[in-house]
Amino acid sequence: MQRSQKATSTSEKDFFLNFIQKYASIGTWECDIVNDTLIWSDETKNIHEEPLSYKPVFETAINYYKEGYSRSTIETLFNNCVEKHESFDVELEIITAKGNNKWIRSIGRPIIENNQCVKVIGLFQDIDEKTKITLELGRREQLLTKTFDLSAVGMVTLNLKGKFLDANKSFCNTFGYTKKELLELTFLDITHPDDKNKGRQAIMDMIDGKINYFQAEKRYFAKNGKTVWAYISSTVIRDNNGTPLHFITQINDISQIKTSTKKIVNLLDTTENQNKRLLNFAHIVSHNLRSHFSNLNMLLDLAKIEIPESTDNEIYPLIKQAVDHLGETVDNLNEVASINTKKDIQLEPISLTNTFNNITNSIAAQIIASKAELSINLNDNLKVMAIPAYLDSIILNFLTNAIKYKKPNEVPKIDINAEITDHLVILKIRDYGMGIDLKKHGEKLFGMYKTFHKHEDSRGIGLFITKNQIEAIGGKVDVESEVNIGTTFTIELKKYEEN
Repeated sequence: MQRSQKATSTSEKDFFLNFIQKYASIGTWECDIVNDTLIWSDETKNIHEEPLSYKPVFETAINYYKEGYSRSTIETLFNNCVEKHESFDVELEIITAKGNNKWIRSIGRPIIENNQCVKVIGLFQDIDEKTKITLELGRREQLLTKTFDLSAVGMVTLNLKGKFLDANKSFCNTFGYTKKELLELTFLDITHPDDKNKGRQAIMDMIDGKINYFQAEKRYFAKNGKTVWAYISSTVIRDNNGTPLHFITQINDISQIKTSTKKIVNLLDTTENQNKRLLNFAHIVSHNLRSHFSNLNMLLDLAKIEIPESTDNEIYPLIKQAVDHLGETVDNLNEVASINTKKDIQLEPISLTNTFNNITNSIAAQIIASKAELSINLNDNLKVMAIPAYLDSIILNFLTNAIKYKKPNEVPKIDINAEITDHLVILKIRDYGMGIDLKKHGEKLFGMYKTFHKHEDSRGIGLFITKNQIEAIGGKVDVESEVNIGTTFTIELKKYEEN
């Protein structure tokens, strides 16, 4: 009866031993120093990826350890175990029979008889997954630490009460504190009084898990008392159970941006006020000039009617011409002012083909008189976004200029083409006339009262008004020209896109 109980007890021990080895990936090994033999358990063989029939050899077993640190370390530890009777417990790398790199834990203990080591017994554990995870976590932690320390953006960690736990170099440089000084302070200590309550509720919500992060612009004080504008982004770090541990906060110094923005706003305000004064001045001047022009024109007409003999001389026509020019100047000023003062311009889809047809019909007499040859190559369905009156004026000016500034004794030729891009219509109006010396006149081509040819009808206002009209409807204009070769105006207009 006692034998049966003993057999059962031994069987149970073997069962539990095998159970532990299999599910804990822990094998055993025994090295008999006297008989020069080595025994591995089945789990030890599995860890080495050897078949269960494999019989290890003492002389070659060490070759499983990865050459270099792991192999030299186990050699030293094993020798010390035999010679100095020192136990060992070490984590090293092996190369399995299948060529796989694996982290293991090897534990050895000497068995001493008569002060001599006769055996070394030990455990062999597969810790590959755990170790690789630990190493990866260590690598990531090191990377995060370097990122924290070397980041160009200020970064700090704070406990849940706002006390500094750590600060990187950028933060210290921005605020002028050493890390040691900051560890004696809280975030509120350096916060501008007017901003201390800003984000307080968000901090509580982050701790409670209602929100994940908080971002805001706030003011702080540097050590020297200077106000620092910062854009902060803060989040809470939690443990595996979701318990909040501390805050990590990024602080971008935007003081320079704030200063520049303020200067720009002030400059825009100043510019807007100056523009308003200039426009008021332009309206006053044009109104007063219109009154004076009307009075002068009326007086000249009265003089011609009431005192006709006073107008029958060489001076009167010159005075009349000067007054007429004054009227034209007033009209031009009014037109330019009206373009530049319109706000919230409403554009509408307009057919380019119809517009060109209407304009050519309106200047049919000029076309016939000059025998102009027009080549219009436009898609009938092509539409642009514009103000009808502006588009009419733009095309009218370019066509009449092309006819006006033809080469002497030659028939004017005009080519009109259009290209379509994603959102634009590129209209090109090319003539083969006198051309413009762009090296000489390029910078002032679209200036007011700038003329480039000695033509009797040149007023120097057409291109100036046309450019303003193009820009008012969101377009652009460019020019290419050569003297005696011709001129090409390229006009970018917004394309009409049906929904």
